[in-house]
Amino acid sequence: MAAGTASWVGQPRVKGSSEPVQMALLTFSMIGLQFCWGTEMTYATPYLLSLGLSKSRLSLVWVAGPLSGLVMQPVIGMVSDKSNSKYGRRRPFMAMGTVAVVFCLLLLGWTGEVVGLFVKDPELKREATIALAVVDIYVLDFVINIAQSTCRALVVDTLPIEKQQLGSAWVSRMIGVGHMMMYGIGALDLEAIFGDFLGDTQFKKVCLIAAIAMAVAQGTSCWAVHERVLVSDGSLKSSNEGLLPVLKQIYSTTINLPPRIHAICMVQFWSWIGWFPFLFYGSTWVGEIFRRTEAPGGKADALTDVGRAGSIAFIVFAMISFGSSIVLPWIIESPEDDDKSGYTPRPPQGLQTVAGEFTKPTLLTAWKLGCATFASAMIFAPFVNSVRFATIVIALCGVPWAIAGWAPGSFLGVEVNKMGTSIPMTNSRRGSDASSIEMRHMKANGSSSPTSPSSPSS
Repeated sequence: MAAGTASWVGQPRVKGSSEPVQMALLTFSMIGLQFCWGTEMTYATPYLLSLGLSKSRLSLVWVAGPLSGLVMQPVIGMVSDKSNSKYGRRRPFMAMGTVAVVFCLLLLGWTGEVVGLFVKDPELKREATIALAVVDIYVLDFVINIAQSTCRALVVDTLPIEKQQLGSAWVSRMIGVGHMMMYGIGALDLEAIFGDFLGDTQFKKVCLIAAIAMAVAQGTSCWAVHERVLVSDGSLKSSNEGLLPVLKQIYSTTINLPPRIHAICMVQFWSWIGWFPFLFYGSTWVGEIFRRTEAPGGKADALTDVGRAGSIAFIVFAMISFGSSIVLPWIIESPEDDDKSGYTPRPPQGLQTVAGEFTKPTLLTAWKLGCATFASAMIFAPFVNSVRFATIVIALCGVPWAIAGWAPGSFLGVEVNKMGTSIPMTNSRRGSDASSIEMRHMKANGSSSPTSPSSPSS
């Protein structure tokens, strides 16, 4: 498709009077996503186990996470690339995904009550509750990925190449903030604080709070960011309309990835084989150790005990991850650091002397060390026999988690935008052409960054 069939209207910009404020608003949506994932990771597993679902079958439930990402992220990415909405390419999908996520979270918290409206037999009600909860979790994972894929694409679309690592670092920071807030709330005795105001169980209260946080966080980023609007004559859609052409395009793109992007994807594939069980079973693992070794006898609400014990361990994990996401960009050399002044955030004046006295490792080296650290922590997991030891193992994973949320996106953003500088826009590549055209246009107009303090606000 010739480039003349499509054009852009407007300029991408972010509200805010300073770059840190604008970066925070651009990535604020990530906080809501972590509330949703945190609710699943902390409470969904013990909730399903409490209903009587076996651990072997539970593993089939959590296939929903990687399966939904594998299917939804490329599909939504390609569909949103061609969107002609007056609100931009990404924000409408963020909004639709958010509405669906809120519904699924509320249904998850009140699954038993919904089933009870139609089923009265206790055993049949239990089985129906398990079935509905499992279906709801699958749907929840799929719709979360609608919002998540477009949130990340919004960051890549909005920032020029020299700001991609800074954007990825802010994404990692917001993930850390979201984790701290979610696990902090999960560790509180919400029943003692709110009574029956937000629901009659800890799980219901957490689901409701997560739904509110998701709506507020996504709404904030949608309000703060103004996207360019893609205007075309309709030929972009007509040439690749329908699900089958989209799937063929995804397959073709997958087997023809550029070598560096292929390498990034392979590292992600193998590392997430480790991260998925850690994230979805880690909280339950800590909670079960607590129940075996330290829990007071006779407590009826096992779900609350397991959830709160796991949340406390993951608060430490989230704090270390958040601190790492702030400190590491100061002491790690970014890609093309020598050529891009301002590509990496500089440390405060008081820390420049300390940071300058040692040779900064590259981001690639840090990524390697992060993967090795995570693997080492997992090797010790079978030998854990106390909550304190379990908390230490979970906490050690905070640093590699911060790097895992930062490095791949940074490298991928750089590679995508490098490709966009030499390849004209077609309808056969996902996202990179459109965003690079935006960036080149901004630079041509003298703006080094769409989020600079001088950028106009909508």
